[in-house]
Amino acid sequence: MANQLASETSPYLLQHAENPVDWYPWGEEALQKAHAEGKPIFLSIGYSACHWCHVMAHESFEDGRTAAIMNQHFVNVKVDREERPDLDRVYMSAVQALTGQGGWPMSVFLTPDGRPFYGGTYFPPEPRYGMPSFADVLLAVADAWQNRRPELLEGSDNLVAAIERQMVALGAGKQQVLREATLGTAFHAILESFDWIQGGWGQAPKFPQPMTLEFLLRYHHTTGNPQALEMVKLTLDRMARGGMYDQLGGGFHRYSVDAHWTTPHFEKMLYDNAQLARVYLHAWQVTNDAFYRTIAEETLDYVTREMAAPEGGFYATQDADSEGEEGKFFLWTPDEIRSVLGDQADRFLAAYGVTEGGNFEGQTILELKGSLEERQALDQARHKLLQVRAERIHPGRDEKVLTSWNGLMLAAFATAARVLGRDDYRQVAERNAEFLLRELMIANGRLYHTWRAGEAKVNGYLEDYTYLIEGLLELYQATFDPRWYQAAHALTETMIEHLAAPVGFFDTSDDHEELIVRPRELQDNAVPSGNGMAALVLQRLAGLAVEPRYLKRAREALSPMQELLARYPLGFSQWLVSFDYALAQAREIAIIGQPGAKDTRALLHTCFDAYRPHQMVAVGMPTESAVPLLQGRKQVNGRATAYVCANATCSLPVTTSEALRQLIEE
Repeated sequence: MANQLASETSPYLLQHAENPVDWYPWGEEALQKAHAEGKPIFLSIGYSACHWCHVMAHESFEDGRTAAIMNQHFVNVKVDREERPDLDRVYMSAVQALTGQGGWPMSVFLTPDGRPFYGGTYFPPEPRYGMPSFADVLLAVADAWQNRRPELLEGSDNLVAAIERQMVALGAGKQQVLREATLGTAFHAILESFDWIQGGWGQAPKFPQPMTLEFLLRYHHTTGNPQALEMVKLTLDRMARGGMYDQLGGGFHRYSVDAHWTTPHFEKMLYDNAQLARVYLHAWQVTNDAFYRTIAEETLDYVTREMAAPEGGFYATQDADSEGEEGKFFLWTPDEIRSVLGDQADRFLAAYGVTEGGNFEGQTILELKGSLEERQALDQARHKLLQVRAERIHPGRDEKVLTSWNGLMLAAFATAARVLGRDDYRQVAERNAEFLLRELMIANGRLYHTWRAGEAKVNGYLEDYTYLIEGLLELYQATFDPRWYQAAHALTETMIEHLAAPVGFFDTSDDHEELIVRPRELQDNAVPSGNGMAALVLQRLAGLAVEPRYLKRAREALSPMQELLARYPLGFSQWLVSFDYALAQAREIAIIGQPGAKDTRALLHTCFDAYRPHQMVAVGMPTESAVPLLQGRKQVNGRATAYVCANATCSLPVTTSEALRQLIEE
């Protein structure tokens, strides 16, 4: 018998619709039921690609005896963290405050009005790993609710007050001058914790940290510091050679469970692949290393092949598991490879480290052990194996479309279209932008967060606005179609109207459902901080819109963050990217000319023939374009004409690539 999740659209929630647990989605019905029955709420938060979420579901939520305890003592609520990041952030703060750590599945016990009083993550069905069984936890909480309720409620009030203080305190420092020393201090902290053997930061588990890599590329561009670039190169090389990268199909797995990028958690997330594709593109621009270009293209090709919805959006995730086994889809034995490749097999086995003993439960996760020349020589062999692998049972796919993550992927495809001159990528990007603005934007200009099977829902969050604005700005830089600028500008005004805080932004809009606190996340997680990204897109858009209040708002948000950036740079790397932009004397380049004309294209080639992260370009005729940077400017002698502006001061007009290059590089 189906529970209350059967009518939901989230694939993760639908996976639990046949559980014996009487699950409810988050909402008034569940809260009112808890009030009416005087029961606490058990809140379980997870996501479709989460391995341990599936484990706990199988062990506990599909178990009739455990479900009976849950149904007797609790109102049980299931949340997809990707669909409701606001709930995830609020209650993760509670779990971290209670236990000192967090993760998924998240298990939280709440009062009927949603205030947390106890929590944890994964609980086993029997006592092990030093943890009590889930049934024991349920019974202990139920007993405490019956017999020690005043004590629980007092603790809950104190916990909520602490979370409120934390949300207010974040970034609440004094306004001060933006100091270059902040970037230098942050860089040296990043340098000190770098793994010079394997790349990346820390030991196991090791995460790709794309925002930190982006900051280092910018820091190298600004300062010329060679160590910044060496950290990027070593990390990108090791990741792309390791099991973190899908050596046959392209695209990156979530993270490495070891320190040397061999054994991944096998789920693939849209946001990781969007951010990493863009980092590899930027690294190719800086180094001219063709390997980085190849990895970026293979990653984007994987996305178009396996993660693209026919309507134009991109799906959220691919699971780690297939046929009930983690990673099974991606593993190989020597005999399997010999049966496909024949005489070429031994060369492939050596190049990709495939052995009889394997490196993962008796089978092998492919790693590139050979040279890049060997990799190229084995392209055909890899393609054959990919075709054979395609016949296997695929991992599950979460087919909801999230505005935020699609904005990140839009930026990746638009960047690739521009820097690689790939018209097919431009078409993918434009189709995605059209889909998002058609299906996930309301007539009043507001965004929805999630879409599946024709239905959009959930008020847009800060990250939906900021990531989509960034994607639209990149698409404008790739096409100079003014509608993408116009959409970015309109979304920015909506974001300020409905999400602005006195300094920076809230994660939720002013008419969002009222939670125990209004979340305001400043730290990066697997995706950039919405506030950190807002500080960047406001600055980038300010140059095109000639809008000083955008710059003012960005700088006011950056200023009180400086101590946090200097002390904890790995947690605030998106802020560092935005801070770097603020100090870099960004340039705006107005080119008066027809975007497709030969003389215009020559000037554009000069603008974009190198890695220049601190510039924005507008192209068009003043009478035809909505971009204010172009207004009031004229062509010289009927030729495409460029004006280079910095700090609200513009150069004299130039019409040759040589003169433009001199202005850009001075």
